[in-house]
Amino acid sequence: MIRIAKGTGSAALAKILGRGNLRFEKQEKAVAAIIAALCEEGDQALFRLTKKFDRTVINGRTVRLPFPGLKARAMLCEPRIRVAINAAIRNIKRYHLLQRQAGFSAHMGDGVVLGQRVLPVDSVAIYIPAGSAPLFSTVLMTVIPAQIAGVRRILVATPPVSGGLDPAIAYALMALRVTEVYRIGGAQAIAAFAFGTCSIPKVDKIVGPGNIYVSLAKKQLYGIVDIDMIAGPSEVCVIADAGAPAAYVARDLLSQAEHGTGLESSVLLTPSMKLAKAVQKEINTLASGNPVITRVLNNYGLICVLKDIAECCAVANTIAPEHLELMVKQPEIALKQIRHAGAIFLGYATCESIGDYFAGPSHVLPTNGTARFYSPLGVYNFVKRQSVIKYSDRALKKSGSKIIAMAEKEGMQYHAESVRVRMG
Repeated sequence: MIRIAKGTGSAALAKILGRGNLRFEKQEKAVAAIIAALCEEGDQALFRLTKKFDRTVINGRTVRLPFPGLKARAMLCEPRIRVAINAAIRNIKRYHLLQRQAGFSAHMGDGVVLGQRVLPVDSVAIYIPAGSAPLFSTVLMTVIPAQIAGVRRILVATPPVSGGLDPAIAYALMALRVTEVYRIGGAQAIAAFAFGTCSIPKVDKIVGPGNIYVSLAKKQLYGIVDIDMIAGPSEVCVIADAGAPAAYVARDLLSQAEHGTGLESSVLLTPSMKLAKAVQKEINTLASGNPVITRVLNNYGLICVLKDIAECCAVANTIAPEHLELMVKQPEIALKQIRHAGAIFLGYATCESIGDYFAGPSHVLPTNGTARFYSPLGVYNFVKRQSVIKYSDRALKKSGSKIIAMAEKEGMQYHAESVRVRMG
């Protein structure tokens, strides 16, 4: 089920490293057709595609979930989940308040003032998947950073499902006072928010995870609308020393495999062959008879035995995983060697599930090696910056000849003239 390989030159490790290079030509074409239809037909295409893909009939009056319906669904949320959601909200708010950014204004002399303003975007659409599981935790991890950034209008799209909106999702939305909820999903939902239709408002930014069609739609529409990132299937990489409990490691690897698309990645890097064999045995016992997990581990599951923790860290940097667990005796020392990872979990007790639900940082993270250049979703994703420049007459006269020389060198006559006329 999950194989053991030795060293950095194995074909199994090469397959893991090449996972981000997968191509989805068929899906790309399908998404392009959906986007074209929404652009040309608006609501007509949205309603038709919702009926086709989600087997739900909607129209301009029913596409938005009415507030009484949202409130009624929230009341069905079981008490223990309400308690957990409320506690998670407190943690997530406390963390993201630390991410708030301020502008600045600096006097440079001679009447020159340079500054920067930090302002929230006006509107954001947040996509909440509802296919294999009701991801109410994603509501918390996306809405709260947007609210702390100061976004005025926050909309939520979630695909219609039989039985209605999940009560936990509804409760999370109500707890955060988000009431503009649309019953749409897939690439058609992303396109509707990018272009705007008669029933769906156009927004400035779209965030949140989704399936391959949602991710490709965000990719193709970037530039028409801003996005957070292009998310892929979930992944975990565990670096573990000989002291790590095999039972912990095995379950942490399985926690990503159970997402079940077949493209998830679960990787253990360790210098201990003894631990490698113990984890393999534990996984084979736990996952026996589970075809979903078996398929994932056969595709992108791996236990790799390396020379030492330093080599494990080097390989992890190459993988640049979404989740990285440092299950070693001195995780803070290993942390200094890590450059590329979405979220890092330190020590034997800190499993990835803590971050997914409760600790505070958003669980919307870069995948497929994009942690080399993407960051976790945060307050900074929902703001934009403006440069502010002020020159006095004295400052312009002092520097004007240099500006004129630069403009004339580039052949920009009126750039030069606009300075020259001010210099008298």
